[in-house]
Amino acid sequence: MPDEAKLEPKLNKPWLVAVWPGMGQVAISAGYYLISKLDMHALAEFSPRELFDVDHVEVKQGLIKSGRLPRSRFFLWRDPRQERDLVVFIGEAQPPIGRYMFCRRMLDFAQQLGVERVFTFAAMGTQMRPEHTSRVFAAATDEQTLAELKQLELEVLQEGQIGGLNGVLLGVAAELGLRGGCLLGEIPHMFAQFPFPQASLAVLSAFRKLAHLEIDLSELAQQAEAMAHRLQEILDQVERAMAEQQAAQAEGRPEEEEEEEDFGKESPVEPRLTPEQQRRIEQLFQQAEQDRSKAYELKGELDRLGVFNEYEDRFLDLFKKRD
Repeated sequence: MPDEAKLEPKLNKPWLVAVWPGMGQVAISAGYYLISKLDMHALAEFSPRELFDVDHVEVKQGLIKSGRLPRSRFFLWRDPRQERDLVVFIGEAQPPIGRYMFCRRMLDFAQQLGVERVFTFAAMGTQMRPEHTSRVFAAATDEQTLAELKQLELEVLQEGQIGGLNGVLLGVAAELGLRGGCLLGEIPHMFAQFPFPQASLAVLSAFRKLAHLEIDLSELAQQAEAMAHRLQEILDQVERAMAEQQAAQAEGRPEEEEEEEDFGKESPVEPRLTPEQQRRIEQLFQQAEQDRSKAYELKGELDRLGVFNEYEDRFLDLFKKRD
């Protein structure tokens, strides 16, 4: 059992979705979207002390803060139609060691909840361009789930590997006879360090059909369109610069020195929020406290300002079960 768990009445044919951070933030963004739009509440949490070790501490204005360990939490949605409940596991990081035993522990708890199927989300890097629609690749632990995925006209992953806990969890699920699979959203490989909500949208669109979920994806679609436009502008700039360089080489002209691009690199300077930005964040927190479906808008703003990590605990505290 997790160290912190809420006692719940028997669940109705629940499925488990597990997500962790990764390329394009595909899985973690999809997980946050689910818990926000389905108004889920916190169910249980594993203690991080036996899973992680502290490898650094934060310094704020000269003062050293105590080290913070990644958290691993379960969230629950009860289907009002009484068709199928949903449990979402969000891990802030993957344990560096003991992954098999961690997955076994997760699934032991899932089986106690009566979970019937297990799914993970992940990213698949390809040569796609940002303006193209993301495909969804799929692999399953069993023939029946694979057949259902094929009916959704997804790209079946014929061979290869699924790295990290996205794959290990399903390998353990297969050992235990649990049905399930992995949905991998396609992202441009050259932009793997950027958030790519279009892939999260594609994954959730497929999962919505598979699980017969009624969930509005319009907010994620708007975010996906905006990010695809931004990345396409970056790609166009790079391609123009390369074309000009090739033309200069062909004509024998000396190449102009170019400033080093810094796309995707982390800034050593911590972002500073203006009073207006802080007020906006507080306003969004207040709205999300009243209506959890607003929480994803809040997360988008925190991501845009580059401060989500600072607010992550407070953000997820929005999903504590209400009395």
